[in-house]
Parts: sequence; structure tokens; C-alpha cells
Amino acid sequence: MRLVSICPSNTEMIEYLGLTEFLVGVDDYSDWPEFVKTLPSLGPDLDIDMDKVESLDPDLVLASLSVPGMEKNVEELERRNIPHIVLNPNSLEEIGENLLFVGQHLGVSQKAKEVYQSYKNIISEYRARSDRMKEKKSIYWEWWPKPIFTPGKTNWLTEISELAGTYNIFATENQASVQTTWNDVKERNPDIICMVWVGVKTEKMNPDLVRRRPQWEQMKVIKDNQIFVLDESLFCRPSPRLLEGLEKLGSLLFPDIFPKYQGNDPLLR
Repeated sequence: MRLVSICPSNTEMIEYLGLTEFLVGVDDYSDWPEFVKTLPSLGPDLDIDMDKVESLDPDLVLASLSVPGMEKNVEELERRNIPHIVLNPNSLEEIGENLLFVGQHLGVSQKAKEVYQSYKNIISEYRARSDRMKEKKSIYWEWWPKPIFTPGKTNWLTEISELAGTYNIFATENQASVQTTWNDVKERNPDIICMVWVGVKTEKMNPDLVRRRPQWEQMKVIKDNQIFVLDESLFCRPSPRLLEGLEKLGSLLFPDIFPKYQGNDPLLR
């Protein structure tokens, strides 16, 4: 079996199903597990080299619509008659359903069911702990700084927020991704700011850029220094790896309530 993944979240899905050894090519942004960095690179997820994909003679390409612009990849796969499936989850439940779907498609249904059950169990544990919290802090996730993009109601990060004992200040917007303004964020007055700039490593993100925005120095979140730079790979990809991000977030914000972050994936322990 020869598999190609052209989106990081799909590459991660393959690892949870125990099929990484069958990958023969991945997009430039796929970086987990470490092994995939040794595979032929097919270009960034919005500009995949389809000639190179075709030359790998894949039995199946795992495509995605998780980022606007990926539609052209799917159109080109169809034009070339390259076997493929397309994933587009927005919620934690849809991510779990995708896990089962891919597992069935690739002949590892039992493995998919086992991982799915563990996935559901962890979510249930966090939901129970979060539900016992009497007061919830508000959180603002920054996907991109200028123009500002942030997750809305129909996005997995709104669910992750709730499971970690907080609520997303943009859960009022019935969209997966919301373009907003610095002033709008300031008026919503979050208790916590999480920087997860898509495609940007943590060491490249500077919280001072947030602190220096016009009039933001007046915000309580700035005065309290509640700005956290987090690994975008643990929060911005719709794969089961989001649960490692959840463990990291819960442990960071409320260490007396949630399990300690162990530095690895709870589904693979």
C-alpha cells in the first residue's frame, strides 16, 4: 500500500492508525511523527506539486479542505484520476468520525475503533472536570495577527476551550474562522490570550507585538501577563493530536483541576 498525505492533520491521522510506514510522500508542513521528515516533500499544502504526487504512483492520496484554497488540490486529483479521499472536519466529533472512516477505508477498522474509544474517553474526562468548575475564564485564540483571524463557534478550538475550563470569546460568531479587528478583541476583553499563529514556530512569535497594540496596555489580560505562546501544531490541525494540546492547555491554566502535561501524546502512551 502506497499512501500520500497532502495535509499535516491527515499525516497525523495515519500515525494514529499505525500506517505511517506506508507513507511515500507528504506536504512540506507535515512534521509529526519525526519519520515523515525523511519522506519526499510535495510542496506546501496550498501548492502541492501534483506531477510529483502522480510520479509516486499512490494507491491513495489523503486530501483535505481544512484550509481555504485546498479545493484546487482536490480538483487536480480528480482531473488526473488519482485515487483519493477528502477530509474536512471542524469539530472534535467529526475528527473522531474521520478516524473511523479512514481506518475502514484502509482496512484497519479495529485499530481505528480502539483509538476512537480512547479519544472519546479522554474528552469525557475533561468534560467532567470542566463541568465541575463554577467560574469559567474567557479566552482569545489568535491564529493570525494582521489581519486578525480567530476561531469561531464551529471550530474545534471552541470545544478545546470549553474542555479546558474556559470559553472562546468568539464563540458568538457562527463560523469556523473569523476575521476581526484589534479593537473588537479589546472590547471583548478576554482573560487569557493564546498565540497560535498558523505555520509559525513558537520561537518566532513575540508576545510584545500583542502588548504594543493601540490601547491594549489598558487591558487586564495584558496587565496580568496572561499571554501564552503555544505550539500551533497542537491546536491548529484537526487531528486527534489536539488532545495533547488540550492536556497542555488544561495543565497550564488550571493545574489543580486538570492532569499534568506529560510532554507527549495521551493517545499513544
